[in-house]
Amino acid sequence: MKFDRPSVRGALRRGLALTALLAAAGAAHAVSYFTWEMVELPASSGASCGNGTPYRFFVNRTPLNSKLVVMFEGGGACWEQGSCANAGGEKLAAVNPNGIPADYMQKWEYQAKFGLVTPFTARIDPLQSVQTQSWNIVYAPYCTGDVHTGNKVAIYSDADATKPLTYYHRGATNIKAMTAWLKANLARPSQMLLTGFSAGGVGSTANYPLLRTELNPKKSALLADSGPLYWAPRSSTPEQSPSLPLHNRIRDAWGLDGPQGMVTELIAKYPTAGDVNNMGSLSIGLGKIFPQDRIGYAVFQEDTNFSAFSYQKFYPDISGAPTDAERLARINLRWRQDITTWVDKLKGVSNTGWYVPNYREINGSHCLTIVTFGATGIDELKIKGVGSFLDNLLDGTGTPMRALETDRTTKPMSISDLIAEIIGSLNVI
Repeated sequence: MKFDRPSVRGALRRGLALTALLAAAGAAHAVSYFTWEMVELPASSGASCGNGTPYRFFVNRTPLNSKLVVMFEGGGACWEQGSCANAGGEKLAAVNPNGIPADYMQKWEYQAKFGLVTPFTARIDPLQSVQTQSWNIVYAPYCTGDVHTGNKVAIYSDADATKPLTYYHRGATNIKAMTAWLKANLARPSQMLLTGFSAGGVGSTANYPLLRTELNPKKSALLADSGPLYWAPRSSTPEQSPSLPLHNRIRDAWGLDGPQGMVTELIAKYPTAGDVNNMGSLSIGLGKIFPQDRIGYAVFQEDTNFSAFSYQKFYPDISGAPTDAERLARINLRWRQDITTWVDKLKGVSNTGWYVPNYREINGSHCLTIVTFGATGIDELKIKGVGSFLDNLLDGTGTPMRALETDRTTKPMSISDLIAEIIGSLNVI
């Protein structure tokens, strides 16, 4: 191969000039690029983890654009002493009971795992390419047991009255303080995506109005993964709205209806966008509040994690099921009922879409955007996977993609098939 030496020298000079420019910019503003910057919020902000330790979040900047993706971490929830302390590391209990260490993004034993927990937070992901990997990235860890929505200090003694647990449900407070920092330290985004998985799916939905208003991006979208706020009016019954007992419980436990609670504040600011007596109305309300944005929700119909969290502690026929298979069947019956009502309500908002495949053999069919987007396709609609839904939210026009798999007979992709698909997508020779 013949090289044009002047062109090579010119490219080198331009590369060195860009490197020098970036170094100078970093020195002038004490900014690091393409690395995780830890931000610890001061106690004066009211921010804290559930155990009272400082709340920390992480920023990975690029000098190449002002686009921004904000990822809300998932990991169970709690309203009882045992599940908030979570000494045994239970799957559905509150994650990170000991707080967020400064090196949270840098060790495999933590959920963030160098940002590889989801393709949204890895600059170079070995399994999945996503366009937001070239954007500014913010990772909001989860350590308050309240799906990033609480504002209450609770004292739990139900498990051991001799050793009561003081627990800080400060999720909403943390995100307010984080948003203020982002507004002061990052440029106005030319485009923004809020996303999150599991508890973070709820958190990204509930906190969307705050970040959308304060950061004021020129273009904005939401992808809430596997943390649905289902339709559950207080005037309904559990038979009509299976998520109603859960919603009623967390309203009190996390202070959502208090003077500075999230439900109270949202309805005060956006009185026509929802119903204070129906938290699920926020899912519909976002599209009304921000008609120019693109709002998207994703969930598996066979989810066994968030569904268990939603119903198991509230329905004796589930907790007392004679077999595990029967327990899961009774959970899924209610889950599918909630999905049907939810999708029917979402149909009335033209800038809101949904992506609801049936099953994936990862994590109990819970979360479409963790690890990889692989095996999330809907064959009957010829949609390859949730990545297509994401691209439609970010780049599409008109009504966002609306896809729900109806064929339950399609054989789900096995783990071995998924691994083969992932390897094939890497173009490895």
